[in-house]
Amino acid sequence: MFVDFFLKLREARVPVSLREYLTLVKAVEAGLANFDVRDFYYLSRATMVKDERNLDKFDQVFGEVFKGIEPTGEEIPEIPEEWLRKLAEKVLTEEEKKQIEALGGWEKLMETLKQRLEEQKKRHQGGSKWIGTAGTSPFGAYGYNPEGVRIGQEENRNFSAVKVWDKREFKNLDGDVVLGTRNIKVALRRLRKFAREGAQEELDLDDTIRATAKKGWLDIKMVPERHNAVKVLIFFDVGGSMNPHVKTLEELFSAANAEFKHLEYFYFHNCIYEKVWRDNRRRHTDTTSTWDVLHTYPHDYKVIFVGDASMSPYEIVYPGGSVEHWNEDAGAVWLERVTRIYEHAVWLNPVKKAWWGNTQSVGMIRQIMGDRMYPLTLDGLDGAMRELSR
Repeated sequence: MFVDFFLKLREARVPVSLREYLTLVKAVEAGLANFDVRDFYYLSRATMVKDERNLDKFDQVFGEVFKGIEPTGEEIPEIPEEWLRKLAEKVLTEEEKKQIEALGGWEKLMETLKQRLEEQKKRHQGGSKWIGTAGTSPFGAYGYNPEGVRIGQEENRNFSAVKVWDKREFKNLDGDVVLGTRNIKVALRRLRKFAREGAQEELDLDDTIRATAKKGWLDIKMVPERHNAVKVLIFFDVGGSMNPHVKTLEELFSAANAEFKHLEYFYFHNCIYEKVWRDNRRRHTDTTSTWDVLHTYPHDYKVIFVGDASMSPYEIVYPGGSVEHWNEDAGAVWLERVTRIYEHAVWLNPVKKAWWGNTQSVGMIRQIMGDRMYPLTLDGLDGAMRELSR
């Protein structure tokens, strides 16, 4: 079976060698897979795949060769009580969803919410009017409405809320993540401008040879080390629909930390507004004015936005459109301010480019960025770095 696995990987153009195959066999014989299909999957992937671009091919071959093998020996866990309580989480058919209409725009939605808060006196479950759970009302949790205000729900389900009335906590990106590949660093290296900075710590071999030949004795010449003088300002979208992309963002963040000496970063959620922050654990109490950022870092910084650009269009075009607070100026206004000050700016999107057309807000952000949106892939990074190097 292992031989067949090896041969099919080769057929799928995964560059796996005989040495790597023998390493896998030895690892299995040593008991590292623990007779568990999941352990064997990760062991074989770590042994046979050297380039992340081949992970999809590996998964397809693995699924074909080992089709039908089930995980071993684990007991089926009991259903938690909280899951049963979320019986309130209503799943509607497509026909039912089509029968539910939005309230008629941003102003009408906010006006209706204010009225409901004044009138409602008790908890509600189900239904289509009051603030509650498991219904089709525009206000509440664990129900469905194509254009509502989410209240009291831990995370996204349908990604259709235009405002979130909850205090949510996000995690910082880990800058110490060990990359599984050097490919991201290689792509970032296209953005380089070398200059000699700091103390004289590097041997100048050519000048040392000339001086030694001229004087007749060893005359060592030192020069400052050459460093990448490019200055980079990165804004990371965190939380909500970005949660599935955390690993990719951490790899990018770690690579950028290693590659750019002059790197500054801030976090935002969905769209940039009047404040950003450095620590997600303190984002409610310790923020930085976006105006201060624009006045602190000169126009020669290269700006990179990283986010899926997936949000309600209200968040981009309306004052007060932010899902978490009341913003005086629309998100589009702030994006235009940033791109006006920083000539070299791009947006990296972790969502597959083929899916961008399915979300209206992606097209809106792309237009504001002057079509300088790139997929967060190796080819996309390469294109973005070329754009910033112009």
